Amino acid sequence: MAAPRAPKSRAWQKMLSGRRLDLLDPTPVDIEIDDIAHGLAFVARWNGQTSGDHAYSVAEHSLLVERIFGRIAPKAPPKWQLAALLHDAPEYVIGDMISPVKNAVGPGYEELDKRLTAAIHIRFGLPAVIPATVKKQIKKADRVSAWMEATQIAGFDTGEADRFFGRPDPALMEGLAIRLRPPLEARGDYTARTAQLLEQME
Repeated sequence: MAAPRAPKSRAWQKMLSGRRLDLLDPTPVDIEIDDIAHGLAFVARWNGQTSGDHAYSVAEHSLLVERIFGRIAPKAPPKWQLAALLHDAPEYVIGDMISPVKNAVGPGYEELDKRLTAAIHIRFGLPAVIPATVKKQIKKADRVSAWMEATQIAGFDTGEADRFFGRPDPALMEGLAIRLRPPLEARGDYTARTAQLLEQME
């Protein structure tokens, strides 16, 4: 008599919108901005090891990165601004792994991130893979944000932050600050900014 077959491991997540997102084969039709904004607003940067009364969310970080990107590339069209805003969008499903954990997990994390990123980009009218020059500019904005976060709320001194993230151009940070807010406020602003950029793309 054959042994009973083991149940297939579940590789999808049920979203508050009712969508089921298959992590192994994500499709654009199962991606909703409300799910992304909600998830990112409740995902803490730095594994939650930050000062303040609220966690610093990936949604808040993404809003800051998009603003910094706008200073790095002031003539960028709305679609690349949206790409900057969505740069960490896969983390609404897979969470925000700090770099040491990503290094320990290995290439599997990167492949999952790439699949989700491609589906998210297509869902919102972006190419599955954005141009290398734009990606580099977004990464620069990301590192500026990380430097600000590291020195303002994550306990790094400037020397440590300089070694890990590079010393940013002060002009890129002028007038900007790390904001610690309740998740629903960050969620609302993330959703609103996405809608604004999508409207500009039409």
